[in-house]
Amino acid sequence: MEINTRNYCIILAGGKGRRLWPCSRTNLPKQFLDFFGVGRTQLQQTFDRFAHILPKENIFICTNREYAPIVRQQLADLHEENLMVEPVNRGTAPSVAWADMRVCRRNIKANVVITPSDQFVLNEDAFYQNMAAAFDFVTRHDQLLAMGVEPTRPEPGYGYIQKGERTDAATVYRVQSFTEKPERDFAQVFMDSGEFLWNTGVILSSARFLNDYFRRLFPDVLGRFDGQHANYTIEQEMAFVNEYYPSYPNLSIDQGVLERCQDVCVMRCDFGWADLGTWHAIYECKTRGEGDNVVIDSQVMLENAHNNVIKLSDGRLGVINGLDGYIVAEQGNVLLICKKGDSSALVRKYVNEVQMRYGDSYI
Repeated sequence: MEINTRNYCIILAGGKGRRLWPCSRTNLPKQFLDFFGVGRTQLQQTFDRFAHILPKENIFICTNREYAPIVRQQLADLHEENLMVEPVNRGTAPSVAWADMRVCRRNIKANVVITPSDQFVLNEDAFYQNMAAAFDFVTRHDQLLAMGVEPTRPEPGYGYIQKGERTDAATVYRVQSFTEKPERDFAQVFMDSGEFLWNTGVILSSARFLNDYFRRLFPDVLGRFDGQHANYTIEQEMAFVNEYYPSYPNLSIDQGVLERCQDVCVMRCDFGWADLGTWHAIYECKTRGEGDNVVIDSQVMLENAHNNVIKLSDGRLGVINGLDGYIVAEQGNVLLICKKGDSSALVRKYVNEVQMRYGDSYI
């Protein structure tokens, strides 16, 4: 795929990553970790992936004040105007609205791709081909385009998109419905039907179409900005954001955009994808060793141990005997050992209980 200066990328990097606790902690969540010991953090790998297909100066990072210094350290070449630091946390929809407004200020004919910062892409070449087709689609259509992949298991921790009628593009369909994190039985029905795709969280649009939509979604905020500034400077924009950003509702990009906009399509992609947000998902997508264990950048001795996912700190040795189907995760002052199962809800429960009983130093 050739580099196209018309295309821009908005990377979302403000999440707490608590579903991968205790390795992902509030002061250093998963997007800022070299989780698999490859020499690059999840954020850096995402940046590298998009820098392969569009100019680095066209990549924006959305984060909050707490994590802005980490972003600056890990992406030293990132221009300061490309770092969108929320004055207060208001979810991903307001931060994308702000970043897209800045993209439009640079190029009203731009296309944008919005992506999480911590995804696993198995086939990079297929990803670039899918991205080229997706950018072509949003160039020709005033619609939002979600990127979906065929489910390989009834995963309750993912979002599902139901395909409707096919568009003029062979792999693009109108969206019929969204379902976020269904029960496992429903996920099995979705998978068996052949009508549903996993929602990767990657969304494309023309910058202008997305900007127009946000003005309808947030009229009280953006309408006020339009009334005050016809041709605004970056200083006027920042002054406005600092004053009015708290007026935004707390809204995710999925809830605010995908599930509300009427003009949404989904592309069936084949690049091999996993959301690295849960221990169970990591176990499913990574190569398994002896005993069907997934050992992540850790030094262990295993005996009569099967179907576990294990992640220990550098310099620690784990000796594990007799475990079957567990998460063994250790970082700093916390060791977690629990049944793997559908780990997302279980880990979230423990995070909340630990925080209430023992305080923030363990979170």
